[in-house]
Amino acid sequence: MLAIMRKPIYHSLFAFLLTASCLMADPLPGQMKLFLLIGQSNMAGRGKVEPQDQVVNPKVFMLSKDLKWEPAKDPLHFDKPVAGVGPGSEFAREILKQDPKSPIGLIPCAVGGTSLDQWKAGGPLYNAAVLRAKEAMKQGKLAGILWHQGESDSAPDKVATYADRFSTMITQLRRDLGDDKLPVMVGELGRFREASKAFNDNLPTVVAKVPLCGLATSEGLTDKGDKLHFDAASARKLGERYAAAFLKLAKQ
Repeated sequence: MLAIMRKPIYHSLFAFLLTASCLMADPLPGQMKLFLLIGQSNMAGRGKVEPQDQVVNPKVFMLSKDLKWEPAKDPLHFDKPVAGVGPGSEFAREILKQDPKSPIGLIPCAVGGTSLDQWKAGGPLYNAAVLRAKEAMKQGKLAGILWHQGESDSAPDKVATYADRFSTMITQLRRDLGDDKLPVMVGELGRFREASKAFNDNLPTVVAKVPLCGLATSEGLTDKGDKLHFDAASARKLGERYAAAFLKLAKQ
């Protein structure tokens, strides 16, 4: 009689464990829509992490420092102890709204304080991004690149050559990632930073130089008090604008 009574309990327990296992499992290979996040500190994120930034979505993942897939939550990046809220998480949430069936995989690779020259093909930052992207591509297809960088290239001589240098880097990066038509989204620097004006004014030229490249503006966004980094709310808004730029490119 005891054995008979226990049988349904064992079946229920097994069913519960099986369901829990499925919910916790990584997405199956080939399922995720992947996005590479590169650039410097405002892509890595420096906004203050708030409770809403810790809420995970079961269909949004991030590739950890040790190349493991985890539920995405801020900070996505691990470049410095001060990493916080950037545009990546909100970007993923916006893309998921448009295509709720496809899980999103974010590949954080941005490093604060870096110049475009440090992202040249063959350099440590570039090589690490390619390595991480290729590892991520075992679990899905690369759908786009999000780039936010320029505070370290705001001097007039750097601005003058930025379009050519960026185009060269992106051309090689697309080639190394196996997709010459991979969409690229570029974000304006914070307009609250006086030194950003010349750089931002040149960004339309940069975007025009690179095929399938979109621009996310920073109009109306605010800093965290340091006149350099977006606050958390503005970082999220910037993520929405990156998503709008991607969706516009995707239609092409």
